[in-house]
Amino acid sequence: MPSQRKFEVYFALAIGLSCLVSQVWTESGNGVPNTEKSKSNKENQKSAKLPPCAACKVLTDSFKKGIESTARGKFEGGDSAWEEEKMKSYRTSEIRLIEIQEKLCKDVDRGQKQCEANAEEHEGLLETWWFHEQEKESDLHAWLCIETLLVCCLPNYYGPQCLPCKGGVENPCGGNGKCKGAGTRKGSGECACNPGYGGELCDSCTYGYFQAYKDDTKILCEKCHKACNGPCNGPGQKSCVACKAGWYMDTEHGCLDVNECVVEKAPCKKNNFCVNNEGTFSCLECDKACDGCTGDGPDMCLKCAEGFSKDKDICIDNGPKEREKQMAFARYVTYAGLTLATCIILQKNTAIAAIVGVSVAIYISFSEYYLKDSTVPPVMPQIPLSMFSPQDPKD
Repeated sequence: MPSQRKFEVYFALAIGLSCLVSQVWTESGNGVPNTEKSKSNKENQKSAKLPPCAACKVLTDSFKKGIESTARGKFEGGDSAWEEEKMKSYRTSEIRLIEIQEKLCKDVDRGQKQCEANAEEHEGLLETWWFHEQEKESDLHAWLCIETLLVCCLPNYYGPQCLPCKGGVENPCGGNGKCKGAGTRKGSGECACNPGYGGELCDSCTYGYFQAYKDDTKILCEKCHKACNGPCNGPGQKSCVACKAGWYMDTEHGCLDVNECVVEKAPCKKNNFCVNNEGTFSCLECDKACDGCTGDGPDMCLKCAEGFSKDKDICIDNGPKEREKQMAFARYVTYAGLTLATCIILQKNTAIAAIVGVSVAIYISFSEYYLKDSTVPPVMPQIPLSMFSPQDPKD
């Protein structure tokens, strides 16, 4: 392999390795491998401490999943009466309980260690419900967390005494908020209203919202138009009581947008142009061909920047023109040199001078014709490196 090609291969490998190391370093965060970071996050999730009610619910939910996973058709044969009898005995058997307990809390992501500790602590209660209480109360969460351990309440009840949330348990907070502490032995039962709603029962609209609908049980609040500064009495910009900055009040149409690009004198700095937006404006940079502009593009220039000139109301780069002039000058100097050489040869040998003169004339004519019809300068062909590399005689 040629030395140059070897160098190219080594260089490409070096770049690839550096990119790979950089990617791993960036994604891992300060050089810590992703796998270690992921393990750390999982451990933190497993060790998380949940409130008493939430922790109890995690335990009972995991137990319920165990019940579902063991409710399978274990007994398949042909004797349906025998199968039904066996399934009845298995349904509340100690064998099934052991199967559930073996997998208990294994499916938990957040608070797994706390779940395992609670499972060990309340093992006797779980067995009591399994063998004696589930016929009376089929809901393990209700029996264990609400009635026995007293760490949870029924949905939409709160506090140590499990009082009903404000607005009633059927539709607390009018359906427009959440009851603080609902379902737990904590909280105040107060309503935390959704955005746009206020009042003790979330039954009114707050500042910047208007009442779009109301009946005996429900109220619907919608946000005022973005042009409104504060309250409004309906949808749209005509309903605004006052207008925000960047808008002005029109007696017929309400709040209308202020065109800062027209109203303000030179709102943008030099070599930037103004674009009006609703309620505000933006300043964007002019095209590089411009020295001041009224919009985007080289056709919107007030004046052309240095190195550019006007051509049919568009500022174009002078660079190509200057290069074209230099190339034309060099070409004509070459032609003059060839003509002078022909004249010198003419003094020595007329026949040779005639041949050279005709050749020079053909060369000049062909060159000018080719350059005249070409829009893109000719590109030199790339010569393969293999042509300069030693070849194996056997090839």
